[in-house]
Amino acid sequence: MHKLTRGHRDKLHQFMAITGTSEKVAHQALKASDWHLEGAFDVFYSQPQIKAFTDSRHLEELYNRYKDSYVDMILADGISLLCDDLQVDPQDIVMLVVSWHMKANTMCEFSKQEFIGGLQALGIDSLERFRERIPYMRSELKDDQKFREIYNFAFGWAKEKGQKSLALDTAIGMWQLLFAEKQWLLVDHWCQFLQARHNKAISRDTWSQLLEFARVRMTVEPTLSNYDAEGAWPYLIDEFVEYLNENGIIQSSSQSNDSSQIR
Repeated sequence: MHKLTRGHRDKLHQFMAITGTSEKVAHQALKASDWHLEGAFDVFYSQPQIKAFTDSRHLEELYNRYKDSYVDMILADGISLLCDDLQVDPQDIVMLVVSWHMKANTMCEFSKQEFIGGLQALGIDSLERFRERIPYMRSELKDDQKFREIYNFAFGWAKEKGQKSLALDTAIGMWQLLFAEKQWLLVDHWCQFLQARHNKAISRDTWSQLLEFARVRMTVEPTLSNYDAEGAWPYLIDEFVEYLNENGIIQSSSQSNDSSQIR
């Protein structure tokens, strides 16, 4: 400890307070991440040894607090109670991140295996520790790779059981939630276009390709100047670009020197 800088000592104490781990383990995780705190959390929580830090009895107690009275699962009412305990709005996107960590198959449902396994992987065995982990899970949305994984997970999680496609209203709600994090200014136009021109369920291909379409345009001034109409885009995205041009929402380069102009 005496060889560490003050900044390193502060990070060490913060890491130990959040994870509840020993000084030795905290030092190893921080050193492995070159003393980047968020990276150290990733190192720590990706290790199988994390299960040694959770108390299975406490996990059972947490599960029993939220599980349904008639079915051995946590359903909507239990998740609502969990959100109350975590002081998080049920519509908060962080609950999607929680579901992603738990590898949940269906929205508003956690099986016992999903719930307990997810908490073990996160190193959580109490409500207090769960609350402490919320800011970290929220920060994962800022990581491009994790956002992509969460985005792709959301399709299967949000669609109804037995369906291959995602209901349009559900897809629109998910897009507005997810792209609010990335500040893609065309998301509302996209949703309006779908309601006006498509009004059908969304395929997995369209869902995944939209992220690729939007990824390079998540800027304050969106642009279609590098859009390749001959590219392998789903027909819906091609029609959306036509819709934008037809309605003067974004002017094409032939109409304006500034193809990023948005009205």
